[in-house]
Amino acid sequence: MKQYLKTTALLAATLMSGNALADSMGVGVWASDQSVSGGTVTADKIVADSNGWLVVHRTGADMKPGPVVGHAPLKMGDNTDVTAILTEEVESGDRLMLMLHGEEGGMKTGIFEYTLGATEDGPVKKDGKLVMKTITAE
Repeated sequence: MKQYLKTTALLAATLMSGNALADSMGVGVWASDQSVSGGTVTADKIVADSNGWLVVHRTGADMKPGPVVGHAPLKMGDNTDVTAILTEEVESGDRLMLMLHGEEGGMKTGIFEYTLGATEDGPVKKDGKLVMKTITAE
């Protein structure tokens, strides 16, 4: 019984720390090339260190984030099968950048406020690099 109580207390303390899930895997975006014929794009997994957004940017050979064509909310920790509805037509062969954005800097919590180049709900960086994955629409 004592071991059970110790284990339960340790688990509760770990979960209350808020970053247990994010720290175990590391912040990141995992996705692969996929069909967008249904008007959506899905990330297999996203690990976030705080609440935020999956933001879908157009990109090209320059690998720079372009206009936003979709977004979906994220919770802190592990997020699986995150689907964003595309707000513009995306053709087979188009490159998309699935990027982790934060919830900071905006005027309203839970409302996506980012526009290209803005600081509201802006991109998350790890070690100075954007947290993202580029895929090709099929």
